[in-house]
Amino acid sequence: MTKYIAKFQSKMNERGATAVEYGLMVALIAIVIIVAVALLGGNLSGLFNKVAGSV
Repeated sequence: MTKYIAKFQSKMNERGATAVEYGLMVALIAIVIIVAVALLGGNLSGLFNKVAGSV
């Protein structure tokens, strides 16, 4: 019985680590998107205004 409990606990530890890894990946992707939008925001705004003016 103790072998089963130890095996179950090791699986739970792996799931927790995986959830943390996915959380870090999502946070990193969000930071990259925010930085890209901040850097390109002015250029995109000018481009959209130019297109809207020509329409």
